[in-house]
Amino acid sequence: MMIELRLEAILLFCGLFSSTIGAFIGINIGTDISNLPSATDIIRILKTHQISHVRLFDSDAHMLSALSNTGIEVMVGVTNEEVLGIGESPSAAATWINKNVAAYMPGTNITAIAVGSEVLSSIPNAAPVLVPAMNNLYKALVATNLNYLVKVSTPQSMGLIPRPFPPSTATFNTTWNSTIFQILRFLRNTNSFYMLNAYPYYEYVKSNGIFPIEYALFQPLSSVKQIVDPNTLFRYNSMFDALVDATYNSIAALKFSKIPVVVTETGWPWFGGASEPYATVENAETFNNNLIRRVSNDSGPPSQPDVPINTCIYELFNEDRRPGPVSERNWGVLFSNGTAVYSISLSNSDGRGANSSTVFCIAKPGADERSLRSGLNWACGPGQANCRAIQQGQPCYLPDTWQNHASYAYNDYYQKMHSSGGTCDFDGTAMTTAIDPSHGSCRFTGSLNSSTRGLFSPPAFGPVGPSSRSSRNYIYLHQIVSLSALILALILV
Repeated sequence: MMIELRLEAILLFCGLFSSTIGAFIGINIGTDISNLPSATDIIRILKTHQISHVRLFDSDAHMLSALSNTGIEVMVGVTNEEVLGIGESPSAAATWINKNVAAYMPGTNITAIAVGSEVLSSIPNAAPVLVPAMNNLYKALVATNLNYLVKVSTPQSMGLIPRPFPPSTATFNTTWNSTIFQILRFLRNTNSFYMLNAYPYYEYVKSNGIFPIEYALFQPLSSVKQIVDPNTLFRYNSMFDALVDATYNSIAALKFSKIPVVVTETGWPWFGGASEPYATVENAETFNNNLIRRVSNDSGPPSQPDVPINTCIYELFNEDRRPGPVSERNWGVLFSNGTAVYSISLSNSDGRGANSSTVFCIAKPGADERSLRSGLNWACGPGQANCRAIQQGQPCYLPDTWQNHASYAYNDYYQKMHSSGGTCDFDGTAMTTAIDPSHGSCRFTGSLNSSTRGLFSPPAFGPVGPSSRSSRNYIYLHQIVSLSALILALILV
């Protein structure tokens, strides 16, 4: 049995860092959400989008149980609040490992432990216990014969590298040299990897126009905008690569090598406040889709071309309860009901979601509410879409938003009509996607579980005229049920 475990560990290690097997794209799952889906629903969403790697910021028992027998590789987190106790007490570390790792393996495929989150920059007073915490956890893994299967590391921000460009001269902030040296020695001795949180969004905003936006979004650069390291003459096609290379060079400056960098967080917010003009749906969609293509080519940055950049996108859902600027609450690639904020393929494959052969028609994220209302009216009226499922009490009523209801109505119309000329346009408020927007018991026509196809004989073409009286009936009904729900809520309060 032990020989089998060690062989599995060797294969796992090769899978993490070998370009012949390929880099992975994973996703962070934050939980600071008002209407967080159940663990079972989250697993369904992960499977729908063919996500094979996840990072949890804690060790939630419901999630770890639900991930059992899914094959999904899991990075569990020691919270910043737990670091102090674990760093001061080997027995606390042993208890943590037994409760949050050993108890779930091998059913749940836990492959790494992230000790804290940006400890040195967020809670610097805990720096003296960070490496002891990592050591105590590793020793507890050794005691349970899991050290060959589970790596221990700690995510750090780019803030530890004050001048990341040019990458060739980048170094860690000397204030932290002693602690970082200890971290790197631990990673080398345990064959682990450096966890990096790298956000081109923040670096671009801080640059005040020094770099072109295309550079931050993985877009082609014109000949006059090429970014070249003057010392190495390496050409950088993306800020992401430059940040990773700056980290490799900072590690090398402390005389360490062969420690792979894994990007534990990166992403782009899709909505922001008035002072956050670059937080847009278009930029977020461009960044994350290009990021996936970049990581999936299995190459490293210019200084380490043979070391793929394993990466986790921040994040799965919008965390609406996070404090700070508006953008802090809008990093999710999916809404909590499982529908996509924008078109994105979260798997490394060429497919566009689990049902890649099916195209769905949904409302564009951020579309004007008045226009959505008009399109919804037409679809449920002259368009003869079956809008019963989005009435109150029916499976697709929640979330009670124009975006969700319009998506269902648009899709129902499109699935019936596209073969005879119907379009997914709705005055520019609709878009097609290969990602199934079904969620919970709400099934969209075209998904594998749908049974609503062909219930009505549709008209010939898509919406071209104003709403009729019958189409306005949906709006009146919607307002009535929404008002009823509000009155009921006030009574209950």
